[in-house]
Amino acid sequence: MIEPDKRNAIYQLHKGGMSLRRISQQLNVSRHTVRRIIEEKGCTPQITRKDKIEIDPQLLHRLYNECGGWRERIWEKLLEEEDIKIGYSTLTRLLRDLDFDDKRTKRSIHVPDKPGLEMQHDTSPYRIKINECLTSVIASLLYYRYSKMRYLKFYPSFNRFKMKCFFHEGLTFFGYCGRHCIIDNTNLARLRGSGANAVMAAEMSQFAQQYGFEFICHEIGHANRKAGNERSFYTVESNFFPGRRFESLADLNRQALEWATKRMAQRPVSKSDLIPAAAFEFEKSYLIKLPSYIHPPYQVQYRLIDQYGYISFLGNYYWVPDLSRQKVKVLQYSDSIHMYYKRKLLVQYSLPPEGIRNQKFTPPEKTPKHQPSNRKKPTASEEKKLRSLCSEVNQYLDFAFNQSQKVGQKHRFIRQLYGLYQKLAPPLFVKTISRALTYRITNPQTIEQMAAQLFKEGNYRMPPATVDEDYKNREAYLEGCTSDEPDLCEYDRLLEEEGIKDGQ
Repeated sequence: MIEPDKRNAIYQLHKGGMSLRRISQQLNVSRHTVRRIIEEKGCTPQITRKDKIEIDPQLLHRLYNECGGWRERIWEKLLEEEDIKIGYSTLTRLLRDLDFDDKRTKRSIHVPDKPGLEMQHDTSPYRIKINECLTSVIASLLYYRYSKMRYLKFYPSFNRFKMKCFFHEGLTFFGYCGRHCIIDNTNLARLRGSGANAVMAAEMSQFAQQYGFEFICHEIGHANRKAGNERSFYTVESNFFPGRRFESLADLNRQALEWATKRMAQRPVSKSDLIPAAAFEFEKSYLIKLPSYIHPPYQVQYRLIDQYGYISFLGNYYWVPDLSRQKVKVLQYSDSIHMYYKRKLLVQYSLPPEGIRNQKFTPPEKTPKHQPSNRKKPTASEEKKLRSLCSEVNQYLDFAFNQSQKVGQKHRFIRQLYGLYQKLAPPLFVKTISRALTYRITNPQTIEQMAAQLFKEGNYRMPPATVDEDYKNREAYLEGCTSDEPDLCEYDRLLEEEGIKDGQ
């Protein structure tokens, strides 16, 4: 459409004697348009739609209530019962204009983008491949709204304590924080209420005060209030995950830190060409500079030391020097634990990577003689040795561990089977297991009776073994020292009976 000023200029140039062709060339308007504007004397024509449909608001209100707000059904009733032909998009516009459409999403308020004012935080669940295995993780992301700087870390699970640890790590990494941190209505920080009426938990308010910022919840359904954070998760899905491999959770977090704080910090933001690292340097003078030292967050737990001096913590065992059967205070930090007894620091340990379980940890200068009293004894090594003997043993173990065959306690069954393997000559053990597979027997006592019967029938006498006095230092001995001692009484009795028969 030609602007009113331009239409008036065309008309005035025509009155001044300029030709239509010259006007068309000078103002870049076709001669047909110039001729029409001259006929209209440069005035803007008033165009009124002849097919505009007016619908009584009371009729729409009645149909809206009858149809329960379903717009498609309202449209059908207008056509069929009221004989009003109206486009579906026109109907939805009318409903919006009359505030009948309660399902529409309302826009959140527009907030000016000021330096040093705002940070945003949110979490998002993902299932990604870690060491070729699908693993569930929670992505936690801190976003500086003005400079677009990000801090990203992944956790197997996320709770209030880990939220504190994440903020401490992220804010101390940058050294600065904004005055507000926009979050959703998560119970990790919120006590009650929502949006502007949200009341933060006292614990989280005190935590934020140490750094100088304040948690603020956006309204329910207004996730675009922290649109920069939401867009960052899309960038994680479309730019960080594709084409990358992760060997462990620690490797995933190492790559995430480098990607968020180095790679993306130097990449210009589309449209504005803003470089986050450069914008952050400018924003520093507006941000709140953190104190030189802030004590990292921790949570207090209590543990009872067993008779061998160990405590159990997060699935592992830690040795406490010079104490047993006492209750100690454990301060858990994000990457370490500190043990106290009567306000005295006894020992501190670095926490192992996620996924490490059933391991014992001791100070490097001391090696306790005993194992923890309730430490689990896995049988993965014993099972691997049994499966490596031959295909018959491997097939038997597959049969025994089938869900349809209730073996009972798997680890106990493997230990009993491995103990039988240690007592028998390999050919006898293999023949015994083959017969057990044929008759589908899983009872360890019955398998031992079968071995005794086969021992009588064949010549399976084991040659005398040469004993090396240094056998206790061997790796095989150290691996099997936790297994039950083999019971050889049955075979001693068989040898005695065989000797009596030979003497007769």
